[in-house]
Amino acid sequence: MEKFEGPERRMSDTMEIMKVEDLCKIYGRGEAAVEALKHVSFTLKKGEFAAVIGESGSGKSTLLNCIGALDEPTSGRILIDGQDLFAMAEEERTIFRRRNIGFIFQSFHLIPELNVEQNIIFPLLLDYKKPDVRQVEEILEVLGLQERRKHLPGQLSGGQQQRVAIGRALITKPKLILADEPTGNLDRKNSQDVMELLTKASRHYQQTILMITHNPNLITSVDRVMQVSDGVLSDLGGNVNEKLS
Repeated sequence: MEKFEGPERRMSDTMEIMKVEDLCKIYGRGEAAVEALKHVSFTLKKGEFAAVIGESGSGKSTLLNCIGALDEPTSGRILIDGQDLFAMAEEERTIFRRRNIGFIFQSFHLIPELNVEQNIIFPLLLDYKKPDVRQVEEILEVLGLQERRKHLPGQLSGGQQQRVAIGRALITKPKLILADEPTGNLDRKNSQDVMELLTKASRHYQQTILMITHNPNLITSVDRVMQVSDGVLSDLGGNVNEKLS
């Protein structure tokens, strides 16, 4: 797997991977209409680890679902690596999403009949691609899963299952990883471990990550924090401890 260090990393720091322009999402019609997202705009650069915080019902999950092309916005644009997601035909968008967006869910979503290694390489097999043995070995090493590679999900702890989910998201070298409350089902220790692994993935692979969470304790290691409240997004910048206190 590629490593991004030294001059390569500095050059990529200005590369825009994602752009959200004037995004709106309205559910329902007339008096029953609910504005879940209100004119949201922001960008992410390559290698940036950003978090979106907000209470339940604030609109952060809707935002993530639109960016991941799991839900269609009412208006606005989402560009990933310069490609307009919703200007694509549905089949083209599905293929683009599989190849360019990695997902890490709260509930892991591993395939119970497949072992650790098979779960990690599964997105490549879906795309009829042969896994790079060295890449698989490196991911297993980075995530500390070498000794568990032949274990089934049912033989793993929650923290280990989430490590597998992170590996599955990394294997396709996606332009963007979307993490939906990735520590929601984990205890404090495993939550810290998962956050350290996500930070390591961002630094080691120059992986762009957008995470949503309702837990402000998880954002100390991210590069940038945004907050969604009543469908409106505010950029809090990098050092947000004082702003949230």
